[in-house]
Amino acid sequence: MTPMSPLVPVGKVVIIAGAGLILVGILIAILGRTGGRLLPGDIVIQRPGFTLYFPIVTVIAISALLTVIGLLIGLLRR
Repeated sequence: MTPMSPLVPVGKVVIIAGAGLILVGILIAILGRTGGRLLPGDIVIQRPGFTLYFPIVTVIAISALLTVIGLLIGLLRR
């Protein structure tokens, strides 16, 4: 058996980071098309010369999704 190169873990991190950037890019493209609102329940306050966008429902949904993905990865690594 040949020893593993020290660059293999670095390569895996780069691949995961790249996949994460692709997902962020897709999310930004979707938000651009929907006017910034991804899910119903996000708070938007518009006044003359001022707009406040608070995506509370979107953040909760993304957090839940990432939690489930993390749990699945943890189960698969056992």
